[in-house]
Amino acid sequence: MRSLSTPSLPLSRNPSEKQLIELESASIVESPTDVGKERKEEKQWKEMKLHVDDLPGILARLSKIKLTALVVSTTSAGFALAPGPFDWPCFLLTSLGTGLSSCAANSINQFFEVPFDSNMNRTKNRPLVRGQISPLLAVSFATCCAVPGVALLTWGVNPLTGALAVFNIFLYTCCYTPLKRISIANTWVGAVVGAIPPVMGWTAATGSLDAGAFLLGGILYSWQFPHFNALSWGLREDYSRGGYCMMSVTHPGLCRRVALRHCLALTGLSVAAPVLDITTWTFPFISLPINLYIAYLGFRFYVDADRKSSRKLFFCSLWHLPLLLLLMLTCKRRPGRTGDKGDAQS
Repeated sequence: MRSLSTPSLPLSRNPSEKQLIELESASIVESPTDVGKERKEEKQWKEMKLHVDDLPGILARLSKIKLTALVVSTTSAGFALAPGPFDWPCFLLTSLGTGLSSCAANSINQFFEVPFDSNMNRTKNRPLVRGQISPLLAVSFATCCAVPGVALLTWGVNPLTGALAVFNIFLYTCCYTPLKRISIANTWVGAVVGAIPPVMGWTAATGSLDAGAFLLGGILYSWQFPHFNALSWGLREDYSRGGYCMMSVTHPGLCRRVALRHCLALTGLSVAAPVLDITTWTFPFISLPINLYIAYLGFRFYVDADRKSSRKLFFCSLWHLPLLLLLMLTCKRRPGRTGDKGDAQS
C-alpha cells in the first residue's frame, strides 16, 4: 500500500509546479510591457509643487515679462515724442500702470490657452501648462495687476489713457485670444493691440488723441507684420499642432505678401513724421537705410519663402524698431528749434 501511495505524491505536485513555471514565464514576458508603461508614466506631465522662492520667476513667465518690457518701452517712446515739457511723475505712473496692465492681459491670455499651449513645443513649459501654479492663482495675479494698473492710468494720469488700457486688455484677451483658433484675422487684431501702447504714451503726455498718436500707432502696427509673420513661419508645425489659425499655416503666400507690404509701409510712415511736425526732416533721411534694409529682407522672405529668410527678417525686426524710435526721438521737433528745412521759425 505504501509503494502505491508514494508515487502519487510527485504526480500531484507536477501540475502545480508546471503552473508556477507558466506563471513565472508569463510574468517575464509581461515585464517589458510593464517597464515600458513605467517609463512612459515617468515622461508624462506631473504637477510640480510651488515653492515661494520660485514664485517671482513663475509670475514673470506668466506675465511674459519680455513682452511687457517691450510694451512699456513703446509706451515710453510715445510719451517722450509727445509735444510739451517732460513730466517725470506722470511718466513713471504711465510706465508702471502700463506694465501692470500688460502683465494682467498676458496672464489672462495664458489662462485661456492652457489646453492648446500643451500641444506646442514653444509653449509647453509655461507655468500653467506645467502645473507650477493653479488657475485660481493666475487669475488672482491678473486681477491684482489689472485693478491698480488701470487705476494708476485713470486717476494718476488721465481717464483717456485708462480707457485705452481697459480697451486693450479686452481686445487682447476677449478678441485676439479666441480669434487665434478661428480666423487669420487674429493677426490684424493683434497688430492693433500692439499699436495701442505708444498711443497711450502720447495721450498720457498730452491728454488727447491727435495725428502724432495715430502715426506712432501706425508705425507699431506695420512693424508687427514682418516681425510676427517671420516668427510664425518657422513655427508653422507648432501652430498647426496647437490648433491655431495663422497665416503662415493656412495662407503662406498671403503671409509673405503682408510682411513685405508693411516693410515698405514703414518708409512711408517715416516720411509722414516731419509732415505732421513730430520730427524734423532729418529723420526720414537717416532712417532710410534701416527701412530699406528691412524692406530688402521682406522681399527676400517673399521670394525665397524659407526658414533662413524668415529668421533674418525676424532678427532684423528686433533691432529695427528700437533704433527707429531712437532716431525719431533724436530728431524730435522742439519749439523754437531751427536749422532743418521746414522747421518752425522762432
